[in-house]
Amino acid sequence: MSITRQQLAELMPDATQVESDEPEMESSLHYVQLALLVSCLEWLWRERDDFFIGANLTIYFNRQQLKTRDFRGPDFFLVKQTQKRPRKSWVTWEEEGKYPDLIIELLSESTAEIDKTLKKELYQNRFRTPEYFWFSPETLELAGFRLTQGKYEKITSNESRWVWSETLELYLGIYQEKLRYFTVEGQLVPTPEEEALQQQQRAEQLAAQLRALGIEPEV
Repeated sequence: MSITRQQLAELMPDATQVESDEPEMESSLHYVQLALLVSCLEWLWRERDDFFIGANLTIYFNRQQLKTRDFRGPDFFLVKQTQKRPRKSWVTWEEEGKYPDLIIELLSESTAEIDKTLKKELYQNRFRTPEYFWFSPETLELAGFRLTQGKYEKITSNESRWVWSETLELYLGIYQEKLRYFTVEGQLVPTPEEEALQQQQRAEQLAAQLRALGIEPEV
């Protein structure tokens, strides 16, 4: 007896509760770097609710993969035009078939070869992810690729050795041996703590200028 698509869908388990299956980060350098990438973008886009950031989170892209567990997810990925809410993993068939718009892998001695070959091919040929970057927190190697006519082409860096992301509308570049975001004007995208410190410093400078004019600033 044949069944309808709706009946088939009702028989399928809810995959949105599938847990991520990712190992711990390679080192404290990798952990700090990943936290920076997440916190800075979350803070910059704090007024938006149309994106999801995955950090060391598994992407499930077919049901067979749930059984074989044969794929380690990206260190960092961004999906745009989706609902901003917590997820235990990214399950493409539960997310309208959406794949990441941008992926960043943090290279290590044990993963670099796979990140540069097998994963690059997967993100290019299966995910069709528009932009792929890798960065080594240890050697500071940085490279970016953009999908052009179905193939990844290397993104040319500027004079500061930053690479432009069309997806983010930001540069990715190295600052104090960390991968950071920069605006099109060249300004560092701050962490919440850095922005609070900048505001405090500006307030102190303004107070000093007022005192120099004989005006006591209001507390």
